[in-house]
This record gives sequence, structure tokens and C-alpha cells, in this order.
Amino acid sequence: MNWEEKLYDKNEKPLDTLVSGYSHTSVFRKIAFVGDSLSSGEFESRDSEGNKGYHDFYEYSWGQYIARKNGLTAYSFSRGGMTAKEYIESFAEEKGFWDKDKACQAYVIALGVNDVYNAGMKIGSVDDIKADWHDNAKTFIGYYAAIVARYKEISPDAKFFFVTFPNDTARNKGDLTHEVIAQLYSLADYFENAYVIDLYKYGPVYDERLREKFYLYGHMNPSGYIFTAELIDSYIDFIVRHNPKDFDRVGFINQSCD
Repeated sequence: MNWEEKLYDKNEKPLDTLVSGYSHTSVFRKIAFVGDSLSSGEFESRDSEGNKGYHDFYEYSWGQYIARKNGLTAYSFSRGGMTAKEYIESFAEEKGFWDKDKACQAYVIALGVNDVYNAGMKIGSVDDIKADWHDNAKTFIGYYAAIVARYKEISPDAKFFFVTFPNDTARNKGDLTHEVIAQLYSLADYFENAYVIDLYKYGPVYDERLREKFYLYGHMNPSGYIFTAELIDSYIDFIVRHNPKDFDRVGFINQSCD
């Protein structure tokens, strides 16, 4: 067995292979998934008159699928309709998500659709980040960076994974989409221990064929959330395998050791 070729193929790209069984995501024993409806296992319904309903079923979220598969603890720090602004200004505090006993070794953040696409918030840049996160500019990146900074206060050595928008033919907004992705890369460069999960570049195209199999109205169906779990799990696995020295001490994160 050529283990180096299998685990560290220099030509491998993220998502060339979807992992099965335990993945290297398992190096983390406690992960938080910060996001909106798609991080919450939200199903969209229709009543007898065709009115829409939205239901967060967290056990169907891709984060919880990753947790069950890898035998780790996962917090679903999310809700349908969530924005980075609401998260940092009220939601996380109200839900106790800053509590030290919920500090995690890793945080996967998937926000932006409601901020940028739906609310039209200014994207901003890393120039919006101030020494005190309370003073960050009121832009998407300013709020997003405040979330990261706040979690670094309770888990200084945690790893962060920033999830981009996928290449969604129904929702792609061209230059706006690419600017958000570019700023997430800048944010990962700005913060230590931060990485980008670039679903736009390396993930599948979210076209009509994919929607037919994995969507229920405007949100995913159960199989869609499983598929998303496979993508995110495989991408984190790739990052960990190809940056082994970055992750060789994750077992000590938030531990008191002499």
C-alpha cells in the first residue's frame, strides 16, 4: 500500500472523492455549524391552499449527518432566515451560543444568502475589521468577522471553515457571488486557523437535474441534506489530510493539560 499516494496525492483536488466511513473530519470531537436554513435541515411545505411553510428539522441538517457518521458532537447554531447581522447582534446571545461550555474545536460557518442575496447588505472587506469586533463596520464581512472574533474569545485555537455559495444556476448573481467568495478567501487569510470550503469552484453545479433529485420546493429534501453532508465532510477531510501539521494538536484545543 502506498499510503502517501493515497492520502497526500499532490494532484488531488477537493471533492475528487467523496469519503466513506470515518473521515479526517473526525479529528474534531466537537464542532459547531453556524448558518441559516440550509444548515438547519429546513424543509419547505405547502398547505391545501398553496401557502408556504418553513420547518427547521435539525436532525436532518448536514451538520448532524456529519456528526452521526463520524461519532462526534455537533451543535446546530443556526436557524432558517439567519443573517450574520442577527447572529452577532442578538441570536447567538439569546440562545447561549457564546457559553464557554459550548466551546468547540472547529466552527463551520455558512452564512450570506440572507445577508447579501435577500437583504442586499453591502459585502464589505477585511478593511471593515477593527481591533475590537464591536467596532467592525456594519457590512456582511464586518458582521461575519465579528462572529469569528467572538468565538475566538472562547476557543482561541479553534479551526474555522468558511463555506462559499455553490454554483447555483437558479440563484447565482454573477459578480456579486464572486465578490462574496473573494472576500471569504480574504477573511481566511486575515484570521489564523481559517480555511475556505469553496463549493462554487469544486462542488457540483446546482442545476435542474440536481434540483430534481435533491430539492423540495426552494429547499433541500432529506437526500439533499445527506448529499451536502458528504460534500462538506469530504472537503474538510481534504483540508485536514493536505495540511497535517495544521491539525496535529487539535486534541489539545480547549483542554487543560500540564
